[in-house]
Amino acid sequence: MKKVLICGESYFGYTIHIKGADTMETTGYHEQVGWLKDALINSGYEVSYLPNHEVVNGMPSTVEGLSEYDLIILSDVGANTLMMPDRSFQESLPTPDRCNAIKEYVEHGGSLVLVGGFMSFTGIEGKARYGMTPIADILPVDLLTYDDRVEISSGIVPMIKNIDHPIFKNMSSNWKSYFIGYNKTIENITKGEVLATINGDPFIAVSEINKGKVVVFTSDCAPHWAPQSFLDSPEYRIIWKNIADWATNK
Repeated sequence: MKKVLICGESYFGYTIHIKGADTMETTGYHEQVGWLKDALINSGYEVSYLPNHEVVNGMPSTVEGLSEYDLIILSDVGANTLMMPDRSFQESLPTPDRCNAIKEYVEHGGSLVLVGGFMSFTGIEGKARYGMTPIADILPVDLLTYDDRVEISSGIVPMIKNIDHPIFKNMSSNWKSYFIGYNKTIENITKGEVLATINGDPFIAVSEINKGKVVVFTSDCAPHWAPQSFLDSPEYRIIWKNIADWATNK
């Protein structure tokens, strides 16, 4: 059974409630990985999961450690979380560069999927900053140098450019689900192939680096960019199964 590691898709929330002259605070922890995790498990994959706060010190930092997995999925987890483990941030001690390790993992035959979100690609206010890391070298698209989020509250449906690609196996030539937003990236035909677009920008793009494969999905696998109708649809399970199958098929 092929092994997948999903990193990200979690957050802690802190809310201040103002009620006239009174205030109160609430906190909570939220994970939004369930839909993606279930889709992959139901497709025959063994899935491990590291929420954002565990990625900091728990994600493998070497090619050897990453190679325990057939596929690494980064979803809504910023580059700082990969690059600032406690050993370096708290103790000022050298640690392996995990972004470079991911690049080398792909070059040696590993598979990477980067999924959109506020802390993906360049991200909100430019804070995800993958364009400043070695991971940018293996992506099939170029990244913006500033906040790359595109919010489309009216919803927009992607357009498939290459229906014959295995990623669209068992899917209609017309994408059915709408999205509320995505991370804007720039097509680069020398780095990879754009298989589908959204609002004229890359939506799904792929590249093959030596023996490895990379897929970008520039919208989200969970709310708010991905609506419930997409999460509940057969299209959701099919597209994530196909992405994982293509990426891990060597």
